[in-house]
Amino acid sequence: MQKDLLKLLDLTKEDIIKILNVADQMKYNQKHGLTHNYLQGKTVAMIFEKNSTRTRVSFETGMFQLGGHALFLSGKESQIGRGEPIEDTARVLSRYCDGIMIRTFGQDEVETLAKYASIPVINGLTDFAHPCQVLADLMTIREHKARLEGLKMCFIGDGNNMANSLIVGGLKCGMDVSVACPEGYDPDQKVLDFAKTVTGSKFQLCRTPQEAAVDADVILTDVWASMGQEGEKAAREKAFAGFQVNDALMALTHEGCMVQHCLPAHRGEEITAEVFEAHADEIFDEAENRLHAQKAVMFLLMGGEHA
Repeated sequence: MQKDLLKLLDLTKEDIIKILNVADQMKYNQKHGLTHNYLQGKTVAMIFEKNSTRTRVSFETGMFQLGGHALFLSGKESQIGRGEPIEDTARVLSRYCDGIMIRTFGQDEVETLAKYASIPVINGLTDFAHPCQVLADLMTIREHKARLEGLKMCFIGDGNNMANSLIVGGLKCGMDVSVACPEGYDPDQKVLDFAKTVTGSKFQLCRTPQEAAVDADVILTDVWASMGQEGEKAAREKAFAGFQVNDALMALTHEGCMVQHCLPAHRGEEITAEVFEAHADEIFDEAENRLHAQKAVMFLLMGGEHA
């Protein structure tokens, strides 16, 4: 394992599978009342410059279940929000805590934090990557399909942090990946360059959801306008018209195709209420698995492996 979890591009397939295996064990332990204080006496500082429901609750709950403590630091209420250099915050928190989770805008901020911190740094979300969410997605797909290798993953929507991380995670785990985005909303070029280097798995960037969805084993989508893009809502609604997961699109997929959504969902926009409710169990398994996947990450990065 790497010292930090900054983006899935940094991980090997073996790293990802190891996290998923530990996450499965964490989930089994919780469901069977087996508690282990692997991180007793340890503290993770959680820096939030973007709002959150699932990230905050899952990290805070997960750290509690591992016997440790989580500290919530709002960007507005900490010195970061008043202009303290990220380098200084990294070095201060390294003297107090055993790990840092940050949910922010720029990937460069996370990378700088990790460079100057002497403790593990976990990316809870940036505009470029959402590794914790995609680890939970992969965990859920494997849980329902009993494998990842050889399956076809399809993402419909904006080429955002979710698309970037799904492409990398899916391809590294031996999945074929298709992505449907309108012109001008493609995934990051670094991710597209990575996809060209992959052998054994296929990658498609499509301009219609119908082309991307053919024979898919799992369909994923996300909101059309993410946090910080509220001013683009009208333009994005126009650009993404037709990029909806609905019954007609699902008819093109493999029988038993799963649906995943990182939430919150805007029913009637990127997904219909009918498809969402038909696949609600899978979607909320995915949401729950944020807890178990992140516990695995904290366990592996913060010393629980050696407990």
